[in-house]
Amino acid sequence: MKIAFKTLGCRVNLYETDALASRFKEAGYEIVEMSDDADIFVVNTCTVTNQSDQKCRQALHQIRRQHPDSLIVATGCMVNHRKNELLEAKTVDYAIDNERKYALFNIIDKHFKGETVDPEGLDIDLFSYQPAFDTFHTRSLIKIHDGCNNFCSYCLIPMVRGRATSRSDKDIYDNIRKVVDHGFKEIVLTGVNMGRYQYQDVSFEKLVENILKIEGDFRLRISSIEPDNFSEKFLRLFENEKLAPHMHICLQSGAENTLKAMRRHYTAKEFREMCDKIKYVVPDFNITTDLIVGFPGETEEDFLESAEMCRAIGFSHIHTFKYSIRNGTKAATMPNQIPDKIKTERSAIIRQISSENKKNYFVQMLGRKQKMLIERIGSDGIARGYGENYIPLRLKGKDLEKNTFVEVTLDSIIEKGDNSEVRAIK
Repeated sequence: MKIAFKTLGCRVNLYETDALASRFKEAGYEIVEMSDDADIFVVNTCTVTNQSDQKCRQALHQIRRQHPDSLIVATGCMVNHRKNELLEAKTVDYAIDNERKYALFNIIDKHFKGETVDPEGLDIDLFSYQPAFDTFHTRSLIKIHDGCNNFCSYCLIPMVRGRATSRSDKDIYDNIRKVVDHGFKEIVLTGVNMGRYQYQDVSFEKLVENILKIEGDFRLRISSIEPDNFSEKFLRLFENEKLAPHMHICLQSGAENTLKAMRRHYTAKEFREMCDKIKYVVPDFNITTDLIVGFPGETEEDFLESAEMCRAIGFSHIHTFKYSIRNGTKAATMPNQIPDKIKTERSAIIRQISSENKKNYFVQMLGRKQKMLIERIGSDGIARGYGENYIPLRLKGKDLEKNTFVEVTLDSIIEKGDNSEVRAIK
């Protein structure tokens, strides 16, 4: 049977889709593209913004319209938020929440064997995913944490992902050993709020330290993480060549008033001091971030504070969101909601700053050595991948192989706006 997957949203969703797809492939199902005819379509949904909800609805409606006889399954955060809506619209046959997503294979497999499975009757389990060997990515994503206890005033995540839960450290080490043995060269740690990882006496810092001791030819990358008071001992871990000197640290706003209204757990001053400390220990460290514009009550002065902070820190990429009302959150009822026209104008300004920052960072890195992981090779013989600092690289040469490390020098910038690359030479 043929099955297609579509993933929207965060790296946690990507990890879970990879693991589920591997399970189906192992059982003899054929993984096909969403544009192909398939017996089963699985959409792993996101609900972080209204736009995310709309993309999920459009995807499901399109699949139902084009493949009326196929089995359509929705899972992920939108299901936790809007399950009844999805079922009543009859665009899906199954709506499986995050807590039971792990059982998706058994639900579908039994369906085609004539057995009826009620997802609601299954046990809750956030981490019962097998290592993903046949994935849609050259990197291996490893989920270490789920849920969140922060309850920021704009965010639904604690409601759709639940309270913070950490995966057993021994399961994480075992998962990593298996994917490294299988040939993966880059391991990416992911989780909803993974900086707060704590399993028994193992903290996030200790977890990373232990992973770096695992034998094998791989590098470790930390994905999106909340800002914490990273200790000097933790930052010194980046001196290990296995740990990539890049983190995506979520700022959300550079204005003290806005951060307070967002119920974030740090000040703008503390965030800037944290970035200074990181770059003092590792001067070339690449910091990227998320930023919300148009939060309720954000004045022009507040916005300009955010813009100035983005320039001062020099984030090489700023994932910019226009604030989106999420019913059920405190921010949805706040006064002084910002008109969409102003949100769009502010978003464009931040994106321009992001583009300028990226070019400045690339220029700063020209002439430096990088360890490039080749992720794909085009028909033109040009290899593409990333260096350890998460700089997108392109390399032309002979005898290049996918999923191998190559020592390169950063030579020149190929400007494509926010999709700029750096030409590398051996």
